[in-house]
Amino acid sequence: MITIRHEEKKDYMTVENVIRQSFYNVYMPGCYKHYLAHIIRNHEDFIHELDFVLEKDGKIIGNIMYTKAKLIDENKNEKVVLTFGPVCILPEYQKQGYGKRLIEHSMKEAYQLGYDTIVILGNPGAYVRLGFQSCKDFHVSLENGKYPTALLVKTLVPHVLDHHSWTYYESPAMAFDPQVAKDFDDSLEKMEKIHLASQDEFAIISRSFIE
Repeated sequence: MITIRHEEKKDYMTVENVIRQSFYNVYMPGCYKHYLAHIIRNHEDFIHELDFVLEKDGKIIGNIMYTKAKLIDENKNEKVVLTFGPVCILPEYQKQGYGKRLIEHSMKEAYQLGYDTIVILGNPGAYVRLGFQSCKDFHVSLENGKYPTALLVKTLVPHVLDHHSWTYYESPAMAFDPQVAKDFDDSLEKMEKIHLASQDEFAIISRSFIE
């Protein structure tokens, strides 16, 4: 039986462990995303109403967290948008549709809360099937004017970004000290840090831009 519900305080350590297991060695040797989850819940931009866990037969196997971000248009008008992450499913349950189900559930809830745009940094291959498109399709760039391949946008309300050029700013909630994150990871049960091909793929995508 699959259940999607809000994360509760009693879930925090379990969720952080699920995140750690899901991302360890995927993008780098080791992982810091569980530390991000550990600190982000206390930030003012964190949205508790969009903090979900997915359970299979009572076991937490995935989670998704949202924070506020912002877009600023050419006239300096500011628009509040959403970003999500960490989002994960335990490795042994991946590629079975659970992640898609969790994300789609959260996006429906986001729409019900009145949000109309989600901007993320992610692998396009994982998110285009969920309706995400290149940031350039919506004239959304970084502050330096570049359009990263990994910067993806989904509008929950059609045409809401039309007729403007936008600059994306993520929340300060996403910033952390890598050394503190390393110390946090080192305090947990040891996991072997190794090199995987997925780290090379991440390096390519994260350094590429759309002209």
